[in-house]
Amino acid sequence: MLAASAVTPAAVVPESTQRALGYPTLFLLVLIGALVPVIPTGALVSSAAVVALHQTAPVSLALVFVTASMAAFLGDGTLYWLGRRGLTSKNGSRWLEALRARAPEDRLEQAQGKLADHGVAVLVLSRLVPAGRIPVMLACLLAKWPLRRFSRGNLPACLAWALTYQLIGILGGSLFDEPWQGVLAAVGLTLVVSAVPAVLRRVRYARGSQHP
Repeated sequence: MLAASAVTPAAVVPESTQRALGYPTLFLLVLIGALVPVIPTGALVSSAAVVALHQTAPVSLALVFVTASMAAFLGDGTLYWLGRRGLTSKNGSRWLEALRARAPEDRLEQAQGKLADHGVAVLVLSRLVPAGRIPVMLACLLAKWPLRRFSRGNLPACLAWALTYQLIGILGGSLFDEPWQGVLAAVGLTLVVSAVPAVLRRVRYARGSQHP
């Protein structure tokens, strides 16, 4: 018993250490994920929410929310600024080309139509719909929105995005006693949420091809 009690505290990372390492890591990964959309940032936020849910500090969940939303906002703003530089440059930029590559023509046309009809409100929805952020951002760029206008709409979008994925994490974490089980559940829920729009698009495409 003495041996076990002596080993256990050393094997468990203290909450203070988790917070000191976790929040900067979350901020950095979400920031990079906003610039290079290959990191599953939604799953990261949900997983961080699960860990925060099992911590004793009352502000842990609030810190996850602030960290994730501000990192997403800063990353989006930086990417938009880089895209605007590409529009005004004679040679363009690799950032603008990367945005174009990730925005299929049909999705871009759809985003441009919605942006013309609904304006800033489309930014909020684009952050909540998987793979919807880049086409709408590119539509804003092609519409020559200034960075300030884009940022005003993108702030509530990032707040809503962080809150949504944090709630997914809280839901997954509340189902299990162990944090790792909650993390797996939260990641699974996030993947399901992310896959639903793609599945619906394929179903609509299949129906359209069968009934020309």
